[in-house]
Amino acid sequence: MSLDQEPLSRRQALRLVEGAYLAATTALIWLALYYLPVGGALFRLALPLPLSLLQLRRGGRSGAEGLVLAVLLLTALMGPLRGPLLLFPYGLLSLWLGWSWCRDLSWWLSWSVGVLLGTAGFLVRVFVLSLLVGENLWVVITRAGAALLDRLIALLHLPISPDLTQVQLMALMLVVIQEVIYVLSVHALAFWIFPRLRSPIPEPPRLLHGLVALDPL
Repeated sequence: MSLDQEPLSRRQALRLVEGAYLAATTALIWLALYYLPVGGALFRLALPLPLSLLQLRRGGRSGAEGLVLAVLLLTALMGPLRGPLLLFPYGLLSLWLGWSWCRDLSWWLSWSVGVLLGTAGFLVRVFVLSLLVGENLWVVITRAGAALLDRLIALLHLPISPDLTQVQLMALMLVVIQEVIYVLSVHALAFWIFPRLRSPIPEPPRLLHGLVALDPL
């Protein structure tokens, strides 16, 4: 049996190179988000886009391979806890968005599932970071929020006194609202950028068209 391997076709070579490049781009954005003191909001917006673009251009298998490669790179650079945090929610969100855009699914569906993934990913990150610091960060966050809320209530002389459970529900609601805005912003950014890369995503629903039609780019 011959040991000679057939050379890669041009399409296979492009798929490998593009996958490696976009996976490395994702890893670099994650490192910048983690270590740089400025630009966090922009890095968060950009983070799901490279692997979503890879999936649009080369298919779901390439997107999954790119995510695995990015996680392996980050695990080697950041360790076995911080590196895989890319998955929650940004890696899984990028796969979901790429998959839904490839199939021309409605923005309502890709947006709503993306919000669920983002909220779950936030809670997973809080859990993992709690393990790293040895303290329940969710309790720390909600207690700090409760103290701030008590001061606000006293300042405004409001006749209410929320308990810790209510504060936790309010904190979770704020996380959900944040993810609603974030995932919609990622949709809008992809809608503006990806057509320039010959990988357009589905048109937004009529209700949202006026919101994203003003392309700032």
